[in-house]
This record gives sequence, C-alpha cells and structure tokens, in this order.
Amino acid sequence: MTLDAPTLTAPATDDPSTDTITVLDPVTGEVASVTRRSTADEVRDAVARARAAATGWARTAPGERGAVLRAAAERLREHADELAAMNTRETGKVPGDALGGVEAGINTLIQYAELGPLHRGEALRGNHGAADFAVPHPRGVVLALTPWNDPVAVACGILGAAIVAGNTVVHKGSERSPGTIALLNRLLAAELPEGVLVGVDGDATTGEQLLAEDGIAVYAHVGSTATGDRLAEAALRTRAHVIRENGGNDAAVVDADVDPVWAAEQVALGAFANTGQICTSVERVYVHRDIAEEFTAALVRAAERKTASSATDFGPLVDERLRTTVQEHVDQAVDAGARVLVGGTVPEGAGTFYPATVLTDCTDDMLVLTEETFGPIAPLRVVDDMAEGLRLAAEDRYGLAATVLTGDTATALRAAAELPVGTVKINAVFGGAPGGSAEPRGASGSGFGYGPHLLDEMTTTTVVHLEAAPRRTSAPTAGTADAVDPATAGSHDTDTATAEDVR
Repeated sequence: MTLDAPTLTAPATDDPSTDTITVLDPVTGEVASVTRRSTADEVRDAVARARAAATGWARTAPGERGAVLRAAAERLREHADELAAMNTRETGKVPGDALGGVEAGINTLIQYAELGPLHRGEALRGNHGAADFAVPHPRGVVLALTPWNDPVAVACGILGAAIVAGNTVVHKGSERSPGTIALLNRLLAAELPEGVLVGVDGDATTGEQLLAEDGIAVYAHVGSTATGDRLAEAALRTRAHVIRENGGNDAAVVDADVDPVWAAEQVALGAFANTGQICTSVERVYVHRDIAEEFTAALVRAAERKTASSATDFGPLVDERLRTTVQEHVDQAVDAGARVLVGGTVPEGAGTFYPATVLTDCTDDMLVLTEETFGPIAPLRVVDDMAEGLRLAAEDRYGLAATVLTGDTATALRAAAELPVGTVKINAVFGGAPGGSAEPRGASGSGFGYGPHLLDEMTTTTVVHLEAAPRRTSAPTAGTADAVDPATAGSHDTDTATAEDVR
C-alpha cells in the first residue's frame, strides 16, 4: 500500500537509540508529535494481556460484542476533531480528508457491530436424518499492523472485524503516525474489556519483536510488500494466519470512445488525490492513441489546477524520505527519455510539498511504470488499442486494483476476465458498495480485506456432522449407571434448575 506503512526494515523517523519517536509536521517542519516507544517488556506484556483476555472475549455473545463495538465507535465520534487534527499534523493529510477518514472509521466500526452478530456458517443436508453445519470460532490474538496514509479508517476496518468476531488484538501503527494511532487505541480500549485491544508504539524493532512472540494467531497487515513478505516468512514459524493488503501499481486504461476531458478528470482524481498517497491510486496510465492528445492536454490542465490549489486542498507528501523517492522515480524516467509536461521538481519553501506531475513518452522499463511511486505522478503510455492497453496493465507483479474507462460493454467484461487484480473498476476510479470486499493478488497481498469476507478471515471453522443415534430398545438393568429412581424420574430440584433444564 505504501512504501513503508508500517515498515519492519527501514529505520525510524528519528534516532532509534532514543526511547521516543519524533514526527515533524510535513507542512511546517515543526515537531508534530513525540511518542514514547514501547519497551521490550511492554511488548511482551501486551501480547500476554491479549492472550489472557482471549478466552473470555471469545465466549462473549456476538450481540454483546457488537454493542460494545458500537459504544467504541460513538466514543471516537466524540473525539473526531481531535483525531483528525493529530492526523493532519503528523502526515499532512488535508483537514477535510483527515476528518473524512475518521468518519469513515467510525462508520466501519458501526458496520461491523451490525455484521458481527449476523456472521454464520453454512449448513448442508446429508442423508435423511443427518446434516453438516459449520460453526465459526475466533482465531485468538490478532496482530494488527496498520499504515499512516489513512490511519484511522484503515485501522478501524481491521480492528472492528477482529474484535466483533471474538478475537483480541495487539495493534501497532506506522511510526509515521504514532500519535494518531496511540490516541485511537486509547479511545477504543476505554470502551472495551481489559486486554481486548492493547496498543504498542514503536518502529521496526518493535515490529520484529512482535513477530518473535508466540501465541499470535493472525497477522493482519496493510502496508508495503516488503513488510508483507516479512510477515509471511514469520508465519512459517508461528503458523499464524496472514491477511495482507500490500503495495499496488494500479493501472488506468482509457478507451477511444470516452470523453477525453472526463477521462482526464477521472485519472487526475486517481493520481493526485491525497497527493497520490492512496493504496489504490492510479500509478500508470495507458491511453488509446485516438484520444491521447486531447486527454493529455486535459490532464495537464487538471494537474496545474491541483498544484495551484491551497494547502488545505492539496497537501504535502508525508515526509522528506518519501519525497526523495518520488523525485528519484521521476528523474529516472526523464533520464530514460520521458518528458515532463507539468511538475516534476521539488518546489522551494517549507514543507515536503510536491507538484502534481504528468509524464509522457514513458516506456515499460521506467520505475514510474514498474513500481509503486506513491506520489502525485501520472505517467502516460500511448497504446494502439484496448487489447494492448489491457495486456500491459496485466503485465505487472502487483495485483491490487485497476481502472478501465470505456463505453464498450465487451471491453469492460474482457477487463474483468483478464486483469489479475482484486478489484476492476469500470468508469470510476474510486467508489464501491458499502461492505464490499476485495482479495489482492501477487505482490499486493492475500486474503480478503474489509466487508463481510474479512469476518471469515478473522475466524476459523469447525464442521459438525450430526446424525441421530439409535435409541436403546430394552430397559436398563437395575443397579447399573443408567438406572433411574422412579420417585425422581421426570422431576427436577427447582432450587438448582438452570436455563438448560427448562429448554
């Protein structure tokens, strides 16, 4: 999803020898937050607390778990402005988008509060008088590793599904937004039983220690492919179930039969929203030759408008480290023959801003087409027809999502059949039904993220085969364990009757 969100291999944003993480405001360069790293003992204690709470929480009725989760969502609502402001200070996310992310997180928690009690297995008829049914069970302790680019919304998806399904959670967010995640964890944990959600704060060292801990049943991660690979390796030892939504290099393929100005606005939205720091951002563009000239001119105009907008509409990149990577990708493309039509250079002044950039004459070996840049870059590759565009879009190691802009139903159906990605979006770069799920492929991860299917990922299933047993045909012999006292047969001691007795 991001270049490192969170990372287990890159250094922290400050001196790792200290016990705090200092994050600089990417707009002003001033200190945005200082968060104390969890010690090794605190990390071990966090896992122990979650394990100790797991049995009791698993036995809690799903309806009660849903009610508690709804209360936690309402607590977030009371502190929405505070969470959004912290997010803006740490990551530069524009205020409206930051508040929108908090609201999305709240709505996600409420959605899982409703879906959780309805989560059920399947039933099958066998022979006459026999049936199979599946019973879902919580997996145990979930390790949630979540990113910085929309920290509240993404975390609430994982946490909500895990908790309402009956799991307990140890949650570590990215070291690029530690203050936001620490506040989120405190607010949610205040409404949950002890040990159901335990937050830890830290960086790569903290993440590695968590992977070394025994007793964790699920690794749930949204972030870089490198980190996702590291989790998969660790799971070979721990046998944890792995859910990964990792990096993406999403393509947009533009047909000749669509309005080129409309198509350019769609691509601009996909490439430049949140300064290109979205897991499903448009990272590469294949445009039909017949409309390439009009489309390109319209995309340049859209990029110019975006860069000229205020900092409250088009924010900075999260930090200097990411901006350096974005510039390296652009420079490599230019050195290899690409042309910059707008943007493409680091602006003067404070902050880690970067302009909306359009590149043309791009070739298939350039980093802007082969890797996730995670910045406001729209690299263009002209194709002769949609068959070529779809083929190039499919030739990629990632498999998160793709957008196809076309007026032809046959082309849309072909895209759905041939693009090896979790989500194919036809004529809209963003959107989707509430509760939708997606399953990334390749270097983009594995397992369903969000929606009802995430409840399946967070549970394991016991299949019960049930048949009637033959009844005893003769009366038991007196004195055996099965003998019944006629004086008490059919009666119960009313002082000790239970709910089971009277069903």
